[in-house]
Amino acid sequence: MEDKYISTSDLARILGVTRQAIQKQLKDNPKIKIKKVGAGYLYDIDILPDDIKQRIKKVQKETSEKVIDLSQKPSKDIEFEKELWKAADKLRGNIDPGEYKYIVLGLIFLKYVSDAFYQIKDELQKLVSDPKGASFIRDESSRKYYVEQKDPYRAKGIFYIPEKARWDYLQKYTMHNDIGKYLDEALEAIEEENPTLKGILPKVYSRTPVESHSLGELINLFSKIKFDHNFDQEKDILGRVYEYFLGQFASEEGKRGGEFYTPRSIVKLLVEILEPYEGARVFDPACGSGGMFVQSGEFLKIHQKDPAKISFYGQEFNINTWRLCKMNLALRGMEGQIEQGNSYYDNKLSDLRFDFVLSNPPFNAEWDPKRLSDKDPRLKYGIPPASNANFMWIQHFIYHLAPNGMAGFVMANGALAVGGKQEGEIRKRIIEDDLVDVIIACPPKLFYNVSLPVSLWFITKNKKNGRFRNRTGETLFIDAREIYEPVSRKQVEFTEDQIIYISSIAKLWRGKNVIEETKDQLRILKEKYEKEIEELNSVLNTNLRNKETKKKIEERVKELEELLKINLEIQKLWNENFGEGYKNILGLCYSATIEEIRKNGYVLTPGRYVGVKPEEDDGIPFEEKMKKLKAELEEYFRQGRELEEKIKENLRKINF
Repeated sequence: MEDKYISTSDLARILGVTRQAIQKQLKDNPKIKIKKVGAGYLYDIDILPDDIKQRIKKVQKETSEKVIDLSQKPSKDIEFEKELWKAADKLRGNIDPGEYKYIVLGLIFLKYVSDAFYQIKDELQKLVSDPKGASFIRDESSRKYYVEQKDPYRAKGIFYIPEKARWDYLQKYTMHNDIGKYLDEALEAIEEENPTLKGILPKVYSRTPVESHSLGELINLFSKIKFDHNFDQEKDILGRVYEYFLGQFASEEGKRGGEFYTPRSIVKLLVEILEPYEGARVFDPACGSGGMFVQSGEFLKIHQKDPAKISFYGQEFNINTWRLCKMNLALRGMEGQIEQGNSYYDNKLSDLRFDFVLSNPPFNAEWDPKRLSDKDPRLKYGIPPASNANFMWIQHFIYHLAPNGMAGFVMANGALAVGGKQEGEIRKRIIEDDLVDVIIACPPKLFYNVSLPVSLWFITKNKKNGRFRNRTGETLFIDAREIYEPVSRKQVEFTEDQIIYISSIAKLWRGKNVIEETKDQLRILKEKYEKEIEELNSVLNTNLRNKETKKKIEERVKELEELLKINLEIQKLWNENFGEGYKNILGLCYSATIEEIRKNGYVLTPGRYVGVKPEEDDGIPFEEKMKKLKAELEEYFRQGRELEEKIKENLRKINF
């Protein structure tokens, strides 16, 4: 069985050492069973030296205890989510992240529904125990009976949780070898009592390769999310933790991660430009874990609107990802009609039209056009080739738009310029129907471990619908390839300031006066960064003894200083470029007419329209620059010769 083996990299990750250190310690031990797989090695867990097995358990315990300390803070910042992830990851052992995510996210969901139940139960107990209240029940046994009935919970839109599925009950069994059985029974009981959850919850705990002590430790870990019955605050942090974990699992899984998770900064930019409103119907036919829905609800909340007054519809092919989505929505008290199936061949919501379509479909995927009828109403503009479904998705989005609907979606850059009688002709017809509203070129490396450059498309069914100015025959191009903040060597993201900047350009172009609003948003962010920097610096000035804490604070200050720098730069650019309204800016944005797009062969690559940003003249004469460059090169050559002599000398010393 693979489960009884652990890789060098997994051992190194858990113990916080290098792979070389692991190999050095184990290579000469005759008792160690090693299995070679490709270029790497797997070690038999049961025959590992006792000291290593003890160290694994010790590291897992210490990491969990860190979360306990952080959970005592009155406000749990991103550090809490990071430490929670770190602890859960240490407990993973050698389990594949793709399998482990269902185990961890299922527990977060279980904690949420259990705590929601406890909150309503406490409220009911107070109501029936108050002699002055209208709901007072004199007899204590009758009171106990009443608070265990299902109807009061369902009336408040809360899942009824039977006793064997409640978090406090499960905590009693964290030390049992068969804790997995108790968890599966708990999830089965919840599904039995709540038909809307039927088939959604991951009943995988009794057959998971995760060790029972690690499952128990995970339960103890998530038990630390407590806010003294302030459930609204707890719901928010549980939602944040769920989303943060989704992102981390996506990163661990690399390319596969893109199948269920779109990085938050991309989703936020899409939603900011579309601006969903109360009463709207939002559709995502490749909904993954539901990030588009969550961000749409968040957008309404930020703008003091009711997130309950928006309807969500979706479809997801992968059944496990469909479950993640259903849990993600339930975790935030949101509902939606989310169907499971293949959107190409089995369009479950074919009769419905929507105000907004938001999506990140699979890029450049193969499909089988022969499985569709030639009369399929979605294929209005043509049949895409079997080798690439990009324009199948684009036509699917257009088909599902209401007469005044708008779509915002992520698309591989190839769709902007691909030629040919199929894809090129389809794009031409879509452009001639005046559906393309905004195109944004994005930087590469926005997705986890995938450097594929993408663009954001915004399609509008009616450019003169009255919500914005009449934009008939116009398309806005934005080149945002140089607007990003590196997260790591492999990944970049849009910061809050950059999202505000890019989305405000689009809003301004559409005729919405956001000049002062954008200035205010950027100013508020600037003050937020400055305040946090000041608070953290005051902590650093108190002679901190804990080196690890000091290092983390210093790193956060550096992060904030970088964000502040970006903020000030964007404020300057906004005032200079858009302080009096929208205008075309060389190298950044351009409002093109349909005639200009025709002249460019119906190519939608933003760089073709916005042009190249002029290089700033630093005032240094060319001759002076060349003189300096020559001096630097000569110095590098000199250092190279010195290094070469040193290497030769060292080789002579060892008679080589």
